[in-house]
Amino acid sequence: MKKVLIITYYWPPSGGAGVQRWLKFVKYLPQFGWEPIVYTVDNGEYPVIDNSLLDDISKNVTVLKTPIWEPYGFYKKLTGRKKEDKINSGFLSENKNPKFLEELSKWIRGNLFIPDARMFWIKPSVKYLINYLNKNPVDLIITSGPPHSTHLIGLRLKQTIEIPWVADFRDPWSNIDFYQELKLSKWADKKHRDLEKKVLTNSDLVLTIGENLKNELIKLGGKNIQIVENGYDEDDFNEEENINIDNEFTIAHIGSFTPSRNHIALWQSLKELTLENVEFKKQLKIKLIGKVDHSVYNSIRNFSLESHIISLGYMSHNKVIKEQKKSKVLLLMVNNTPNAKGIITGKIFEYIASGRPVLVIGPKDGDLSQIINNTKCGIVCDFNDVSDLKSALMSLFHNKLSFSADASNYTRLNLTEKLSNLLNNVSE
Repeated sequence: MKKVLIITYYWPPSGGAGVQRWLKFVKYLPQFGWEPIVYTVDNGEYPVIDNSLLDDISKNVTVLKTPIWEPYGFYKKLTGRKKEDKINSGFLSENKNPKFLEELSKWIRGNLFIPDARMFWIKPSVKYLINYLNKNPVDLIITSGPPHSTHLIGLRLKQTIEIPWVADFRDPWSNIDFYQELKLSKWADKKHRDLEKKVLTNSDLVLTIGENLKNELIKLGGKNIQIVENGYDEDDFNEEENINIDNEFTIAHIGSFTPSRNHIALWQSLKELTLENVEFKKQLKIKLIGKVDHSVYNSIRNFSLESHIISLGYMSHNKVIKEQKKSKVLLLMVNNTPNAKGIITGKIFEYIASGRPVLVIGPKDGDLSQIINNTKCGIVCDFNDVSDLKSALMSLFHNKLSFSADASNYTRLNLTEKLSNLLNNVSE
């Protein structure tokens, strides 16, 4: 078997969306002639912990871990957080903090820690891995970002030892939805973009998750760029347990509910429908599963919808899937940011596999909308179209829409085969 070293910050017991992609690839790569070796952190600052994901790691997989120093102790003191508090991604804040301190922390994050706060892991990782690879050769190296510090580890390894290198962009770098919030100086912006271009031009292959992001990376200088989508693992959906669908009209949002996903049109539509339709008001329940920004709860209070909210907090992945299958509707809020057309949230594929109708609020001409249309799993409404959203909600409430979701193209097994073919070409 060929050997591939996979460098990733997110690895179980880390939970959340960032860990799923390579956890599942590692699970299935041996079936296609690749032995994965994982290099990750020993003490990462993970937003959430999900020990259930450890079950997906084969005992035969070599997992290398080294410690990392991260400046989050300073950040927590600056913003008044407790030592045990978790740092959320995408500037999600469950509690309202003084605006000045939040803005200062963003400036520090963007201008002093380039490309990100994991930059202090780069140098010791390069030293450790050069020593390891000299004794344990591999055929290929893969780096998965964000954090994009992992790509700089790959870049330095590529420059030091001649070995094929694949850079996987799960999310954009300079075009990520919160990039403008980093308050970058001209120097810092140039530094970010220069490093990004070095990664794109020096790697032998760049992977990404959708057409829009592929085109963006080409414009930034990338050459050999291929799409390998995210997906769902059939093993997670093969349980024989019978799950009854909720009696009430439950709308479930699963995952991080950040400020850029807090679309006022949703709350306005729900409020108007509760005033116009007694039965809708009686049956409506909105399940919030995952981390929720304080601004979302502010919106819920502003529209007097508190009695319809069920806050379940973060749940392990296996429990989340059961909640998906139970809910009447699965809600997906695309970030209302300049790169919205290219955003494909990882949860969409598990939404589709759950067999429940999906309601998306986002651009109708985006990559995610294309997936919805191709799989026939739901309906898409624009960010601010209250009328269209109300119509969609009532159609879902009265079960007037027919869906025939087909997610077969997005099984983790099929996607790993697609990945392995690309790796074979690079390693030849």
